Amino acid sequence: MKQFWAFVKKEWYHISRDYRTLLVLIGMPIVQILIFGYALSNEVKNTRIAILDFAGDSYSKELTDKIEASRYFETVTYLRSMNEIDRSLRSGEAKMVVVFPNNFTQQLVHQHESQLQLVTDGSNPNLSATLINYINAITRDFQTRVINEVSLPYTIHVQTRMMYNPQLLGAFTFVPGVIALVLMLICTMMTSVSIVKEKELGNMEILLVSPMHPLAVVFSKAVPYIGLSVGILSIILLLSVFLLGVPISGSIILLYVVSLIFIISALALGLLISTITNSQQVAMMISLMGLMLPTMMFSGFMFPIESMPIPLQWISNIVPAKWYFFSIQSIMIKGLGMEAILKEFLTLCGFAIFFLVLSVRNFKVRMA
Repeated sequence: MKQFWAFVKKEWYHISRDYRTLLVLIGMPIVQILIFGYALSNEVKNTRIAILDFAGDSYSKELTDKIEASRYFETVTYLRSMNEIDRSLRSGEAKMVVVFPNNFTQQLVHQHESQLQLVTDGSNPNLSATLINYINAITRDFQTRVINEVSLPYTIHVQTRMMYNPQLLGAFTFVPGVIALVLMLICTMMTSVSIVKEKELGNMEILLVSPMHPLAVVFSKAVPYIGLSVGILSIILLLSVFLLGVPISGSIILLYVVSLIFIISALALGLLISTITNSQQVAMMISLMGLMLPTMMFSGFMFPIESMPIPLQWISNIVPAKWYFFSIQSIMIKGLGMEAILKEFLTLCGFAIFFLVLSVRNFKVRMA
C-alpha cells in the first residue's frame, strides 16, 4: 500500500507541474458554466418586434404597452401596411410582427372576443414558438383584466403553478448538464491520455516491471484525477450557487456520493480507452469526440429524451451521463433523497463495475 501511494504521489506531481494542462482543467469548467449559464440560456430576451396597429384604440395601445414593458420584447418599428411585414422579417429588422385588427377595443367590449395576429420568422421554429408563448402569456394577463371589467355569463380561470423553477431559468437545467459533461470529459480524457503518454514515452515498460502489481500501477495514475474532479465539482457548485443563483435543495453529501460514483465510472472508461489505444491523439479523439456528442445529445439536458424516436431513447440508456444528470437534477433542484434516485444510483454503480472489469480484462501486462 505504501508503494501504491508513492505512485499516486508521483502522478500528482506530474499533474501539478504541468501548469498549462492544469489551467485547462480548471479553466474549462469555469468557462463552460459561464457560457451555458448566460450565453446559452433558453430564455429569449430583448427580441426585436414590429407593431402593425390598424385599430389605434385604447385596448390595442394598452396591450402594446404591456408587450413593450416586458423584458422579452423590444419594439423597433411601427408598420403601416401588411406589405411591410415581409420586408421587416426578410431584412432581419424584426423577428415577429404583432398585428392588431380594426375595431380591436369595440370587438372586445361588444362581442367579448377579438383576434391578434402574430407573424413570425419560421426559419427558426424554436425561437418562433418561444416568442408566441411569451405573447400568449402577456395576452392572457391582459385578457384577465378585461374580463374583470366586463361581466360575462361564464368565466373559466386557469391557474398554473411552476414547481421547482417558477421563473423558468435556464441555469437550473444547464448547470447539472454542465457538471455531467465536464466530469465525463475530464475524467475520461485525462486518464486515458496520461496512461497512453507513458506508452509513447516508453515509461510503461519500466513501470510494469516495478515490484508493484501492474494493475495497481495503472490505477494509481487514475487516483489523483478523483481528487481533481471533486475539486472541479466544488468550483462548479460554488459558481452555480453564488453566481447563477442555482440552489442545492437536497443533501450536499448525497450529491458528492453520486458524483463520486460517476467520476469512478468515467475514470474506468478512461482506463478502458487506454487499453485499446497506443496514441495520445487517438485516445483524445475517442474521449473528446466520442463522448462529448453522446453526453450532450442523450443526457437530456439539451434535448428532451421523451421527444426522441424510440430507438434513440434506448440508446440513451447506455450513456452514463443521462443517469447522472437526472440524479443531480433531482438532488439539486427538487431536493429529493436517495429513495427517489435509487434506480439511477444503482445504474451508475453498474456502469462503474462494468467498465472496471472490462478495462482489467483488456489490460496487457506485456507491451507489444
